[in-house]
Amino acid sequence: MKKKLFLFCLLLLLQVFALPAQAEAYDPTVTLNVYNWGEYISNGTEGSLDVNAEFTRRTGIQVNYTTFDSNESLYSKLAGGGADYDIIIPSDYMISKLLNEGMLAELDFDNIPNFQYIDEQFRDPDYDPGCAHSVPYTWGVVGLFYNTDYIEEDITSWEALWDPKYAGEILMFDNPRDAFAIAQMRLGQSLNTTDPEEWRAAADLLKEQKPLTQAYVMDQIFNKMESGEAWIAPYYSGDAALLVENNDKIQFVIPEEGTNYFVDAICIPATSTHKREAEEYINFLCDPEIAGANMDYVGYSTPETAAKEYLDPEVVESPLRYPDAETLARTEVFTNLPDDVSKLVDTLWAEVKMGGPGESALLVVVILGFVALYVGIVLYKRRKRKREMA
Repeated sequence: MKKKLFLFCLLLLLQVFALPAQAEAYDPTVTLNVYNWGEYISNGTEGSLDVNAEFTRRTGIQVNYTTFDSNESLYSKLAGGGADYDIIIPSDYMISKLLNEGMLAELDFDNIPNFQYIDEQFRDPDYDPGCAHSVPYTWGVVGLFYNTDYIEEDITSWEALWDPKYAGEILMFDNPRDAFAIAQMRLGQSLNTTDPEEWRAAADLLKEQKPLTQAYVMDQIFNKMESGEAWIAPYYSGDAALLVENNDKIQFVIPEEGTNYFVDAICIPATSTHKREAEEYINFLCDPEIAGANMDYVGYSTPETAAKEYLDPEVVESPLRYPDAETLARTEVFTNLPDDVSKLVDTLWAEVKMGGPGESALLVVVILGFVALYVGIVLYKRRKRKREMA
């Protein structure tokens, strides 16, 4: 009897220890603050899946969803200390920067079992070794799209953005890494050079371009190109693919000099007070069926082969969304720059936007001249009034 009881207890213990580890329970009364790029999630329009609403339906967790238009604006919000986000989706180089500054939480993958669907090639990126703090969301490349109603020649080079024929019809990225990358490609530089003289040379090239540029913009590029308000612009392949599909007058090309290859990934800020619920959100986004429906709307490339089963075969075969190996061989991924180089880039970018140190100094002189003239007029009127009263 004792032997049977002993064997029964032993068997029971073995069964208990054999049970898989249970994920920590989340709180369904929580509201997650999600900060993402504009037009970067399926929202229920045009018959698409409303991803956030479906997440709430399944979990009870509410989503407060807001958007940013550049990695730099995202960083400013986080570094300023006033932001309260649980989910952010920055690009590769910004993830590295945030990680180096201790601004990202380490992920508990016991709560993200759907990470298994992320393709092996995306699981150990330079910007976050082992994906310890991020899960890939999308990837793509930067290229040029142009309106064939106004540009009849085939565009093959970044040089087109400096062509005087298109003066006033050219749009340019309104963030330093993407804008400088285009100039660097023209100059044959690495996108991650640490040579100050190479950055200055790229800045000089951007200053040459400035008089030809209609505007420095981000999300507005899409609408301006679609409406014909501008003729040519650089942009990300996913949005470009959607525009090409919806407008047969728009062409998209990966310039011959090469381009930037990017990955945007889902992260949890170190300041998040709802980390477990945020991990549940990440796990939901990695569900192949959800990821497929999401990318079907967003238009960018998925890092999950399993998600492609839920996409139109024409989409999966599109060279805009999934470039061939030859094209990818001419790409380079951004990495985080040393602090001194980053500060130099910020200074040079300010000069480009303002017209360079010479023009900025001239503007200051003009303003001071007007101030001096105004003060002179006021003093003259006061003296005149005193004489008249005397």
